[in-house]
Amino acid sequence: MLELATIVRAAGPAYLATHAATVLPSQRRALRDISQCRTPALGGSLYQCDACGALAYRYHSCRNRHCPTCQADRAQHWLERVQHRLLPCAHYLLTFTLPAELRSVARRHQRLVYAALLREAARTVHCVAEDRAWIGGTPGILAVLHTWSRTLDYHPHVHLLVTAGGLTAAGTWIRPAHPRFLLPGYVLSGLFRAKMRDALARAGLLPAIDARGAHRVWQRRWTVHVESVGAGEHATLYLSRYVYRVALTNRRLTRFADGRVTFRYTHGRTQATHALTLPVDVFLTRFLAHVLPRAFTKVRWYGLLSPSRRADLERARRLLTRADPAPPPPRVASHTTTPPSAPPHGSPHAPPSTTGVADDPDSLAPPPCTPRCACAHAHWRLVHRDAPTRGPPGCAPRTSMGLG
Repeated sequence: MLELATIVRAAGPAYLATHAATVLPSQRRALRDISQCRTPALGGSLYQCDACGALAYRYHSCRNRHCPTCQADRAQHWLERVQHRLLPCAHYLLTFTLPAELRSVARRHQRLVYAALLREAARTVHCVAEDRAWIGGTPGILAVLHTWSRTLDYHPHVHLLVTAGGLTAAGTWIRPAHPRFLLPGYVLSGLFRAKMRDALARAGLLPAIDARGAHRVWQRRWTVHVESVGAGEHATLYLSRYVYRVALTNRRLTRFADGRVTFRYTHGRTQATHALTLPVDVFLTRFLAHVLPRAFTKVRWYGLLSPSRRADLERARRLLTRADPAPPPPRVASHTTTPPSAPPHGSPHAPPSTTGVADDPDSLAPPPCTPRCACAHAHWRLVHRDAPTRGPPGCAPRTSMGLG
């Protein structure tokens, strides 16, 4: 299967040489990490089956949040951690989109605009939800930032998972005023627009927006979409597709030849699958536009899910459980696949694994047995860890692959 890492290794050095003046440090680091992921450059770990002595070697993952190879595993782990934290009630998914006129400002001031987008979207929901005409209480809100469209175009927007109901000031749980309806999109749209304008004004960005002739954006309706996504584990499963999802997954890549990259995407309205071919420079530029600033938090909790309101969250959980008792959702089993066998002597790198190895051995579940091992449920023990300077015997030394 074609991987993004293959494209980065082949075209990354030339791309950086051509665009050195415009590539941000976070983007350069993403290219470097993706190119080294699960190769001898990051070292590896050797495991042995306690029962039969079979060996399995795995190269370490880069753990960069923009690497499509690593994020598939993190989405599963996140789902296991969070599914019991959300309240046992119905949820809605709300999507707040930044208008096209403001995207150039967002690209130049990413940290500031992204933070405002998350914060003001949550404040908008909280403000409208406090109105008894709609809910009359404080809901739980989980917000996730996305910056891409299905064709990798720059398209900043925020997904909010919101509880269908909230905790009142008196400490009781209240359901939405309309049983099949949470909050009106047209009310959310106008309030969100006003809050974002105030936030950008405080940051001193309005003159730049007006200079580009984008002042009319404050007179038109902004896009806010509201959708019911069910309750319990169904809501978390739905959101897990968004939380650790990266701009492009490896399975969407179909071809890389003659300096051009082809990938698949699904049309939003027709749901038909199409193929898009781009020059590799354009492809990498689109991908790098979605690399977030270093240490920027793209998943945030608001309302009852805020870390400062744990007591209120547990009170709401008790009220919901008492009103509608139900067994807790089953724990989702960890995703496991068969690991590769130890790489042959002299091999430049082992076949890629779909589960990977964390840098901390305690954070990795023991790998399953290899196909030739008769003890399928045996425990795998860490035998040896190779430092990032080298891989197993016979492998090439660490290299930056020309990516810094």
